[in-house]
Amino acid sequence: MQQDKQTSPAVLPLTGKSRWSQFKKFSPVSRETYRKLSLEGRAPQPERLGIRCTYFDNQELHRWLANPAAYRIDPKK
Repeated sequence: MQQDKQTSPAVLPLTGKSRWSQFKKFSPVSRETYRKLSLEGRAPQPERLGIRCTYFDNQELHRWLANPAAYRIDPKK
């Protein structure tokens, strides 16, 4: 029996949500560095949908990727 493998798109969608496994090839940093930046408010925050289900907002990821050094979390959200 052959399993269907989920593949990541060639580009990060502009809208929607992505998991780390879908986003990692676009990230300029490792998962641990991203986690630390997120805790400091210098990278988009993860959204927990359960114990093992974490997503990231694609619009925020694009904003971060456009200028990672200047990114700050929008306090209005």
